[in-house]
Amino acid sequence: MTNEPRNPVPLSMTTVLLAGVAAVMWAAWLGWDQHRDVHPDGSTTGPYEAWQVIGLGLGLLIPVCWAAFRGHVVAAALGTSGGLTLAAAYDWSDDASGLFVIGVGMVMIGSAAATGLAAVLTSALHKAVAAAGRPSH
Repeated sequence: MTNEPRNPVPLSMTTVLLAGVAAVMWAAWLGWDQHRDVHPDGSTTGPYEAWQVIGLGLGLLIPVCWAAFRGHVVAAALGTSGGLTLAAAYDWSDDASGLFVIGVGMVMIGSAAATGLAAVLTSALHKAVAAAGRPSH
């Protein structure tokens, strides 16, 4: 088995496609919720609920694993984390404190680590299954 991508789509096109998918999914899961919840004691939480972030993460597993299965491990991590980073920067850029930059950095690092891990594991699993299916001589 070669390390060549199993998809005729160029690496750069896959990266851009995944960045777009990630940005659209950010908008679908998180972009519409812009208010914080105020509790009786005066503390605030939000604007996102846990189910929204979990839904985004689980939803992004599909395109990340698809790209990794096709041999585009790097594009899976870079495209997805790039799209999430750009979406977070756009969504949070109206923060007057300027602290949104720290949050965007955390999104960038966390999403790159998570998507990179998912892509590497998917690729390794695909290779192991393919190797197990070959007859040995």
